[in-house]
Amino acid sequence: MWGPPGHAYVYLCYGMHQMLNLVTNQDGEGAAVLIRSCEPIEGHRTIRRRRGGKEGPVLLTGPGKVGQALGLDPGFSGHPLYRRGGLEVREGNDASEVLVGARIGIGYAEPEHQDAEWRLAIAGSPWVSHARELRSAQR
Repeated sequence: MWGPPGHAYVYLCYGMHQMLNLVTNQDGEGAAVLIRSCEPIEGHRTIRRRRGGKEGPVLLTGPGKVGQALGLDPGFSGHPLYRRGGLEVREGNDASEVLVGARIGIGYAEPEHQDAEWRLAIAGSPWVSHARELRSAQR
């Protein structure tokens, strides 16, 4: 997480879930974005196999599910996400509306961190977990 921006940071959470983060700030600054869900573009057969034959958004709605579906392990940490091939981030369409909400599953954190609206999603996407807990970012 303290590496250069545009790289992956993968860590093991609770001894069982591989969590994918995108490093965002300068080298040496600990800042990243946790990927909580994804919409698959390709590799559906492999994703379904890794997720036990499940179908639809349940495949990738949760950070642990993302790690399992992508076959991640901490060896992906430091991987550049801006190069084609393997694990990469691609430019997508502009979101018509962005939703915000408090993060999920951090009951151990300080109240100001629990309530911070640091969870972002694209409105109307079925590939978002706990979407009912989100609201429009436009005020």
